[in-house]
Amino acid sequence: MDEIQQAVDQFRTLLQEQRSRMLRLEQGQEAVDYSKKDHIVIGVAPGDGIGPIISRQVRRVLQQLLAQPLSQGKLELRDITGLTIENRTALGVSVPEDTLAQIKACDVLLKGPTATPKGGTMESANVTLRRELDLYANVRPVTVPEEGIDWVFFRENTEGEYVLGSRGVALDGMAVDFKVTTDAGTRRLCRAAFDYARRNGKNRVSIVTKANLMKKTDGKFSSVCAAVAAEYPQIHTDEWYIDIMAANLVNPAIRSGFQVFVLPNLYGDIITDLAAQIQGGVGTAGSANIGNRYAMFEAIHGTAPRMLEEGLGDYANPSSLLKAAVMLLTHIGCSAEAARLDAALTAAAAALPMTGDASGATCEAFADAVLANL
Repeated sequence: MDEIQQAVDQFRTLLQEQRSRMLRLEQGQEAVDYSKKDHIVIGVAPGDGIGPIISRQVRRVLQQLLAQPLSQGKLELRDITGLTIENRTALGVSVPEDTLAQIKACDVLLKGPTATPKGGTMESANVTLRRELDLYANVRPVTVPEEGIDWVFFRENTEGEYVLGSRGVALDGMAVDFKVTTDAGTRRLCRAAFDYARRNGKNRVSIVTKANLMKKTDGKFSSVCAAVAAEYPQIHTDEWYIDIMAANLVNPAIRSGFQVFVLPNLYGDIITDLAAQIQGGVGTAGSANIGNRYAMFEAIHGTAPRMLEEGLGDYANPSSLLKAAVMLLTHIGCSAEAARLDAALTAAAAALPMTGDASGATCEAFADAVLANL
């Protein structure tokens, strides 16, 4: 069998799998009502690189902040094991089965950054978890009050290039990757963005694609979002191409006018890092991955291997994971605790410079400041 026929056969398998997934999505699933749960389990997975360093301090903060509901059995912090690059590489899987089972036994997951090997076929642990837990909405807030910036990004999390990024084909002198966009997957993400805007008094949602070139996939994303937008006439909707939107976000003359964004997977990944840099760096931004049954909250930065190589791991900034913890607490209905943590985090950030080296505070000292402000 020649290599083109093998590629065609592989593509046929991918199409069949994605059609089956689409049919499951169209059946829908009722969202969890955390107010009706007597016991909520928060899984904590440290991850790789600086992950264990920042996770240790965030867990320490949560232990004090949540002391009462933890002692009453309303909440539980449960350590998740096995989600390390060493274990995953040894087993040859992105998320080991026993680790996934531990995570599925929890309600929500607070996760440190995880490493992904370059090359090969092992996909990102994040991609696997988003698919296995059906975490379709990646929600990333960015705020710079002094510049009037108050943005929330809704990035599609289970489709696009990433879901099939490790399933492409390599031919002689050529490589091809695949991208998928479904009506059901796009519709639920877009509706989540518009529902958020309506609940939070926002009057503008910006759809971001490259539909002028990616006419089938991004074209579908654009048309489905437009149909959903028509259900929210009180909210102004505009659409932008990803390249000009990147330029808009670094344009001080207009960027404060944007509020809520809805984007496909790849564009959302890139532009939210750009937005976080405007806020103060990727170490300052948290991220939520929301599904109807499960939710995962994480820092948006990576494992920072250079910091460890240079002996600077203790100076890692835990702010991103702490902001993710704020989002987690809000998600499970602990709004008072979330507000306390957010205020303490803001006060600590104003008092202690986090430079990533010995000229600034350590991760532990920053956590101490947060605890003091609680």
